[in-house]
Amino acid sequence: MAKVYTLDEVAAHNTREDFWITLLGKVYNITTFLDEHPGGDEVLLNTSGKDASQEFDDVGHSHEAWALLEKYYIGDFDRSAIPKKVVSLKTSNTKAKKQMVFLVLQFLIPVVILNVFIFLFSKSSS
Repeated sequence: MAKVYTLDEVAAHNTREDFWITLLGKVYNITTFLDEHPGGDEVLLNTSGKDASQEFDDVGHSHEAWALLEKYYIGDFDRSAIPKKVVSLKTSNTKAKKQMVFLVLQFLIPVVILNVFIFLFSKSSS
């Protein structure tokens, strides 16, 4: 049975000399791969302390890259220790209000400018 690692355990390995990542519920020690990574080591180092599944998937890695991961596999990731994302209603309402203000201003500013031009044009025509 594979060893199960917590986020804190994985996050503790965050240097060029000792670097672990998590992908899709698995933990990989990719220390020796940092210098070989085609995208450079900085891309990998930026994933320190978090799950890198989204970043890995977004790049569209080849089947060979997926197969290469097995060489660095050291255990499984304990997802139960990750706090669930909580969305605050207060934050959501604030964002909605900002969007509403933006939409209103987007409409009002051109109307005000148009009225100013009509006023100035009608005054100069008289």
